[in-house]
Amino acid sequence: MKSNRFGNFNYLCASLVLLLALAPLAFAQDAGKSAQRNNSTAVASGQKMKVKGVVTSRDVDTFTVQDMTGSTVTVLLTDRTSIKTKGGFFGGGSNFNVTNILRGLNLEVEGRGDANNQLVAEKVRFNETDLRVARTVESRVNPVENRVGSAENKIEQVEQNSQRLSGQIDELAAVSNAANGGAKAAQESADAALVGVNATNDRISALDDYVPQTSSSVIFRRRSAILSRDAKAQLDQVAQQALTAKGYVLEVSGFASAEGNKEQNRRLSQQRADVVIRYLVENHNVPLRRIITPYGYGESQPVADNTTRAGRAENRRVEVKILVNRGLMQGTSQMTPGTASPTNPE
Repeated sequence: MKSNRFGNFNYLCASLVLLLALAPLAFAQDAGKSAQRNNSTAVASGQKMKVKGVVTSRDVDTFTVQDMTGSTVTVLLTDRTSIKTKGGFFGGGSNFNVTNILRGLNLEVEGRGDANNQLVAEKVRFNETDLRVARTVESRVNPVENRVGSAENKIEQVEQNSQRLSGQIDELAAVSNAANGGAKAAQESADAALVGVNATNDRISALDDYVPQTSSSVIFRRRSAILSRDAKAQLDQVAQQALTAKGYVLEVSGFASAEGNKEQNRRLSQQRADVVIRYLVENHNVPLRRIITPYGYGESQPVADNTTRAGRAENRRVEVKILVNRGLMQGTSQMTPGTASPTNPE
């Protein structure tokens, strides 16, 4: 009987320590949900709306905008959402990927409500200056909002444990004075439990981190931004790998050899990056929100010697990298990292 009594005490001690360690997280989650419900604006199905404000939280396909009055609207992104900067050539602005919508970004959203009272975005517009500010803020702020959404299952488990342990606290207090060595056993059990909590937190933290899985170099002919047959075959393979991945984005970077004018080479490298994206979108239905804004580096960052013909051919390229969310990839073997061999047309 005495052995059973000490066993029960050890279990109760360990459970209480774990409860006290995780309870603040559960209370913070409940408070955040309550505040969001009180200030949230419901958009009626089919209602057209334009919202101006700041992004306060971000998920994979949705984000929350808070206006000057403190009201919040949940915005849903689709493959048809146009994401651009204001102004630009003939007022067109520059296209941006969904990954550039960051917390702290001041923007405007136009769209219509859906059956879930969300605003389905048709247009998203912002200034490049506000985007640079948001990027600076994002690099210094721990993305707690994203992590809380991913930790809901853990919090529900904590709430259930809290209810189950509430009726056992009086019994724990009654036997604590007679226990010898129980505190040490409780601490060891709590330490073991916290190891699992830390592992979960590490995975949640990794949801903002993308890691390269494959990289492919598409080679172009001299002074050309036209895809060859071999180049199209490479892009077909890239699209097949990307569309079977989970939580992926594509990074597209254009380059040129050192022949000719430096500014012309920069424009040519941008044209090459654009034609690669157009091929992936039009021929394989790769969503634009899965493509990071392309950039033409010109003749900078060569991978071979520009003084030789073979080296210049290697530098006339577009690099396409498949980046996969590290948090979603932990514990899975969805794709095998590797590098595709480039073709070299003349």
